[in-house]
Amino acid sequence: MKIAFSPCPNDTFIYHAWVHGLIPGAPELEVTYADIDITNTLAQGIDGPDILKISYGALPWISDEYALLSCGGALGRGCGPLVLTSSHDVITNDPTTLTGRRVAVPSERSTAYLLFRLWASQNIPGGIGEIVVMPFDQIMPAVRDGLIDAGLVIHEARFTYPEYGLSLMTDLGSWWEEDTNLPIPLGAIIARKSLDLNKITTWIRQSVEYAWAQPEASQDYVLHHSQELSSEVAQAHINLYVNSFSADLGDEGYGAIKALLNRASQEGIIPTFDIDALLWRE
Repeated sequence: MKIAFSPCPNDTFIYHAWVHGLIPGAPELEVTYADIDITNTLAQGIDGPDILKISYGALPWISDEYALLSCGGALGRGCGPLVLTSSHDVITNDPTTLTGRRVAVPSERSTAYLLFRLWASQNIPGGIGEIVVMPFDQIMPAVRDGLIDAGLVIHEARFTYPEYGLSLMTDLGSWWEEDTNLPIPLGAIIARKSLDLNKITTWIRQSVEYAWAQPEASQDYVLHHSQELSSEVAQAHINLYVNSFSADLGDEGYGAIKALLNRASQEGIIPTFDIDALLWRE
């Protein structure tokens, strides 16, 4: 069975047990480790992997051969994307100074970019000048070096951006939570509808539970795929992004997903689509 997810600590932590044959009855996995912008694209084709980690913001464009699963992804509180800057002529506490500027984002169909557009529509009435798509690990150096005016960052950048001398303009997760009182949906797990989704969900949940029960077992695997991170940062990443929603989205999780995508659809940021038809629940 083919699966694609990022090499980030939360994904490798969650899927370690299944990848290493530690889940009884689960088939062997052929893994593709890829940036979220790549997996978002893979989800649009008819020949994509059986299981994928993608952005919730990319759901309107996925192939109709896939369904959204209830576990294995990333959704929570205090874990949203950040808008960072280092430019002297961009005032950190004044978003309007981004009017007409160049901003780097990790994917045009990422949840982070969707949130950024919702926030910018309220806070930057003059509009951004240019959006530049970059792999997420290249964004902070580009902001630091003045190649772009601001960067939209995800993952462990929450913990490491001060090392680049960058300043926080806004925490989009906090903005969303204050505005809606809902957690922020980040990464979704989708699988082909033609497969046994009940079994796949069970295997993923068992892999999550194994990770929690045996946290030291995945350490080498996690650090191998995040070689630029210290073990402390990798663990902080896991602690933040792997939570109860990783095992089961539940009503609150599904409610947050629908609220985010419905708002984006109403504002014309994403196309209108039937969210309920995409959700698969046991």
